[in-house]
Amino acid sequence: MTTGDACSLALVTGASAGICFELAKGLAARGYDIVGVGASDRIDTLPERLPTVSVTPVRVDLSTAAGVEELWERFESLGRRLDVAALNAGKSLGGAFLDTDLDDELHMLALNGTGQVMLAKRVTRLMAAQRHGRILITSSLSALTPTPCESIYGPTRAFMNSFGQGLREELKEYGVSVTVLLPGATATEFHSTAGMGNTKFGSNDWKNDPVLVATKGIDALLAGKNHVVGGDARTVRGALRDRLLPDRVKAARFARSSRPDQ
Repeated sequence: MTTGDACSLALVTGASAGICFELAKGLAARGYDIVGVGASDRIDTLPERLPTVSVTPVRVDLSTAAGVEELWERFESLGRRLDVAALNAGKSLGGAFLDTDLDDELHMLALNGTGQVMLAKRVTRLMAAQRHGRILITSSLSALTPTPCESIYGPTRAFMNSFGQGLREELKEYGVSVTVLLPGATATEFHSTAGMGNTKFGSNDWKNDPVLVATKGIDALLAGKNHVVGGDARTVRGALRDRLLPDRVKAARFARSSRPDQ
């Protein structure tokens, strides 16, 4: 198992809860100090939850340029090399596109896309100059299928998947690796927060353990793999299926889980 050096540092966005917290926890267990980023006051408790390493909590809104800039200033004030960056910030919004609120969708686009790109610009330039570093980009298996009733979320994850694979090729010559994590449905607050409690996705009974998903992501990151499916054997089979089936079939299949119960 690969571990961090004595002074290794990992930047983890979305680290308050869910898969992203488990990523921060898993990296801390491997010896990395953590800069943990979140939008709510839950991020302030991260040092208590990861007591074995140095933790710097940063509460900012990464959907805004000001939030990204504040985060980067906080990181630079530490005066430390950045060894790992896990870019995970994201949210979803359930419901038919005809019914959802445009402002909510624009905020999701900013958080899942624009904010990720702004932060990635900072991270990639720093790591290229260092000629050292590993980047984990959390996408989703939703990147591989149309996502009716999550109609904006899926395309944002497809963007990050493609973006990550392009960055991987660009950054090879600088000694920087990029890995894309594609989680399947995971037992977290994610779908509840998206307002999907009255759908199949609203139940966590059948989903992947976030510890498993995060562990697979970290293992792939430290091994320098280009991507990994986050989940159990059933999830891996589902990813293969989604690479082969036509979009019309995948859309109908996804809708059976994302549409509200009648």
